[in-house]
Amino acid sequence: MPELKIYKSTGENALFIEQTLEQLTPIASDEAITTVTLDESQTFQEMDGFGASFTDSSAYLINQVLDNEQKAEVMSKLFDSQDGIGLSVLRNPMGASDYARDIYSYDDMPAEEIDTELTHFSIAHDEADIIPLLQEALEINPQIKLMASPWSAPGWMKTSGSMIAGELKQEYYQAYADYFVRYIQAFEKHGLPTYAVTPQNEPLFEPKHYPSMLMLPEAQRDFIKNYLKPNFVKHNINTKILCYDHNWDRPDYPLTVLDYAKDEVDGVAWHWYGGNASAQSEVLKAFADKEVHFTEGSGGEWIPPFEQAFSNVMRTGIDILRNHSKSFVLWNMALDEKNGPTVPGFGKSTCRGVVTVNQETKELTYTLDYYALAHFSKFIRPKAVRIDASTNQELIRSVAFKNTDNSIAVVLFNDSEQAENVAVNLKGNDPLTFRLESKSALSILKK
Repeated sequence: MPELKIYKSTGENALFIEQTLEQLTPIASDEAITTVTLDESQTFQEMDGFGASFTDSSAYLINQVLDNEQKAEVMSKLFDSQDGIGLSVLRNPMGASDYARDIYSYDDMPAEEIDTELTHFSIAHDEADIIPLLQEALEINPQIKLMASPWSAPGWMKTSGSMIAGELKQEYYQAYADYFVRYIQAFEKHGLPTYAVTPQNEPLFEPKHYPSMLMLPEAQRDFIKNYLKPNFVKHNINTKILCYDHNWDRPDYPLTVLDYAKDEVDGVAWHWYGGNASAQSEVLKAFADKEVHFTEGSGGEWIPPFEQAFSNVMRTGIDILRNHSKSFVLWNMALDEKNGPTVPGFGKSTCRGVVTVNQETKELTYTLDYYALAHFSKFIRPKAVRIDASTNQELIRSVAFKNTDNSIAVVLFNDSEQAENVAVNLKGNDPLTFRLESKSALSILKK
């Protein structure tokens, strides 16, 4: 028998529970069986990993609200692959996002003043909470990759004169490219290499109650090709450039950027708030050498807790990976009991963090997003390669990977309304057979 590790989630009070083979419910012999067949000869993308974002709010809650013992526990449970779930991708907002205690960039100027030489550039804000947590995360898991995305350029670079709404002025494209270089260099000095950047978070969304910047595809392709990439080359920066960073429902955007700036763009970043994960494959088909990344998806109060919320992360996560993504990144690493803090004037927040830090009671809670991520990140390790997993019944969703140590990781989710009998064909062994309850997830590691 192969050495197996198995974790199962069957409900809100039974999330990511380790099982033995004997504990899995045996199947009734007279019922139909869904077969999941793995084929190691068919390979797809190599994984960078799974993660979330140390927004200003998340970093503050973990670094300042929790006591030292709680902080050490949560960092281990997030980033240690043995004692925790081994998260390995962190996406950092460059300056304030909606989840920050105030609105700031790295080069804020008084009204009507500009700073094209970036003489006032400073990452001092991030040195309080964000940078120490990133350094600690990297110490726990040296395989972590850091991504960065701005919600807005500094206000003085924009048509609105503010970090809220507006577009980047053409005359400040070079200054904005310099801003990226300064950010990467400043973080590098803290031992924090930036693996990838996107020019703008959600460039087609221009909310008026938190930092945002409209950047149409024609503007983005011009900025990347003629300013950002040449600036990276000039300063010997190897950070990847991912375009778009928005929802699946507008594949025309990355296609427009790649048509013009193919050589300057390394891949496409996607969010899940509209459309379908198949858009990732659609764009990859047109530009086969470009990477696919999933950089933001938040759960929240708009989806009820276990079914549908847990189911949504499992179902969509499997879809994201089957559509060639090298990463699967949720949103806030931590939020408080009121789903905050948020920027002043934001209004009611409904987002859910990977963990909850109660500011009043100081209680630390691991949310269903933590356990859903665990189903993927605990067994699918960095540099794992996706292998083919096919099934004769679509409602048993599956994805499989081969790790660098040759272990095989399989993630299954029963999306039907009833329990199903499942047989997983692991090469060279008898099929692993069990009964999987409706809306239940199962992760298997075969060594």
